[in-house]
Amino acid sequence: MTERPARKSPTPYEAHVVHTERLTPHMARIVFGGAGLAGFRLDDYTDHYVKLVFPAAGVSYPEPWDIDRIKAEFPREQWPSNRTYTVRSWDASAGELTIDFVVHGDEGLAGPWAARARVGDTVRILGPGGGYAPDPAADWHLLAGDESALPAIAAALERMPEGAVVHAFVEVEGPAEEQKIVTPDGVAVHWLHRGDRPVGEALVEAVTGLDFPAGRVCAFVHGEAACVKELRRYLRLEREVPREQLSISGYWRLGQSDEAWRAVKRAWNDQVEREQESPEPGPESRAA
Repeated sequence: MTERPARKSPTPYEAHVVHTERLTPHMARIVFGGAGLAGFRLDDYTDHYVKLVFPAAGVSYPEPWDIDRIKAEFPREQWPSNRTYTVRSWDASAGELTIDFVVHGDEGLAGPWAARARVGDTVRILGPGGGYAPDPAADWHLLAGDESALPAIAAALERMPEGAVVHAFVEVEGPAEEQKIVTPDGVAVHWLHRGDRPVGEALVEAVTGLDFPAGRVCAFVHGEAACVKELRRYLRLEREVPREQLSISGYWRLGQSDEAWRAVKRAWNDQVEREQESPEPGPESRAA
């Protein structure tokens, strides 16, 4: 039996902050650059993501930076933490990477870091990954998500083919969180204001209330896990959208850190898929 090769750790890029901007009260934009991004490349996806690596408090790591060495030589509580973020844009000619961060005061790790970031600050970046881009052969497109999916939705809108039919829904806290997004002619973003409602409730209501167009849809639905679970059930079971036409995943889960969610996300998604795509056994099956 042939042994599987050891999984290779991704190459880290050391990036420097070259520009900061507060887009809305709860969204900060950071532009990264520097020679450390040499060799960074993106494919043709609009949902590219990277992992930002943050050292444990008070811990310094040896150079050259090597995550495998760190994990071998440092106790687990001193390992760095990762946070996953969508790439808003990549300017290959300038070597600049733009990432938008949701910021809620001191809540979380990456958000507070982004709120305090200054030109010259450094961070290590792993990646990129990705898997979705608008299908030019689709009859229409559905884009739906909360703040966490907004960068990918905005990137998708900017890449839509001419004449595309698009229904885009973005749930945010309120009017102050809306952003200016470049959209194809005739396409508008439907901003859903959450207010005091539970996260995702307005998004589920909007998508399930859509007068579903005929034809082949290319759908991108991402955001809080419970909301995404409900929309996945609706699209796969009620609307019978084939899996290959649907990019859908929980970017985050209420009450869990990014690392905690990533640790269980694959198993959680597999379980949801089994629950939603396996028919409920009938009386005969239960009695057998």
